[in-house]
Amino acid sequence: MRTLLTIDQLIETVNAALPTIDFPATPERLYSPIRYALSAGGKRIRPVLMLMAYNLYRDQPADILHQALALETYHNFTLLHDDLIDKSDLRRGQPTVHKKWDENTAILSGDTMLVFAYRLFGNNPALDDFIRATLGVLEGEEIDIEFETRTDVTEAEYMEMIRLKTSLLLAYALKIGARLAGASADDQQHLYDFGEKMGLAFQVQDDLLDVYADANVFKKKLGGDIVENKKTYLLIQALNRADAAQRLELNYWLRETGQTPEEKIAAVTHIYNNIGIPEITKECIETLFTEALRHLDLVSVPQEDKQQLRQFAQRLLGRKY
Repeated sequence: MRTLLTIDQLIETVNAALPTIDFPATPERLYSPIRYALSAGGKRIRPVLMLMAYNLYRDQPADILHQALALETYHNFTLLHDDLIDKSDLRRGQPTVHKKWDENTAILSGDTMLVFAYRLFGNNPALDDFIRATLGVLEGEEIDIEFETRTDVTEAEYMEMIRLKTSLLLAYALKIGARLAGASADDQQHLYDFGEKMGLAFQVQDDLLDVYADANVFKKKLGGDIVENKKTYLLIQALNRADAAQRLELNYWLRETGQTPEEKIAAVTHIYNNIGIPEITKECIETLFTEALRHLDLVSVPQEDKQQLRQFAQRLLGRKY
C-alpha cells in the first residue's frame, strides 16, 4: 500500500527545502531579494499540487522536489515583476522587492529567479511542459496589460487571459507531477483539466471577493479592482447585461471624473447588485468547480487516493464540506 503524504506535510516539505536552494552569496544585492521573496510565505499551491499528483502513483514525492521548487521559484519571479508593473507596495504584508530595494533590483533579481527555475527543473521528460507553462503565464500577463486600455473585452477573452495567467501553472503542476510518476496520458490530461478548471474558478472567485468579501476575513481593502477599472468577470458581465441607463451610469464611473474611491466602489457595486452580478458570478464558479471535480473523478486511481486533491480544491475555494 502506497504512503500518501498530507497537504500540510507537503507544504512543510516545500518550506523546508526553499532555504536550501544554492543561491550564491554575491552579489549580495542580487541574491538577497530572491531569498527575501521566497521566504515571505505563501500557500505553495503549485509545488504542492505537483507533489500530490506524483504521490498518486509513486511513494517519495520528494524525488521530484527540485522540479516542485522550480515551479515555486518561477511563480515568485512573476510576482516580483507583477508587483513592479502594478506598482504594489506590499506583498503578503511585507514591502515588495522594488520598494525594499529599487526597481532595477526587482528586474534583475526576478530575471535571475527565472534562470534558476530552469536550472532547478533540469533536463527531464517534462521540460517541454514546463516551458509551455512558463511562456503561457507571460502571455497571459501581457494580455491582461492590453485589457487596461480596452472597454470591449469579451467574456471569452477574459477567460482565456485568466487561463493563461492563473490556471495554466496549476494545470501543468499536476500534469508534470503525473508525467514524472509515469501516469498514463489520459490521467495526465484529466489532472491537467482538473487544475485548469480549478484555477479558473479560483480567479473568478477572487474577482467576486474583491467586491463582496468580508473585509476582516479577506484582509485587504475591498473594491480595488473597481477603483482601477480592472476587467474582471464582474465588470465584463455588467457591461454585457446592463440596460441603456445602467450602461450609461457604469461608463460614467469608469471614466476619470474626480470621484473618490469610496463613491466609485459604492456606485459600481450598486449597479452590480441591480443587475444580479453576484449570483451570475457564483453560478460560473460553481459550474467551473463541478467540471474540475468531474475530471478528477476520471483519473484512474482509487477514489480514496484522490480525496486529498478534492480537499485541496475545496480549501483553495474556501469550501467547507
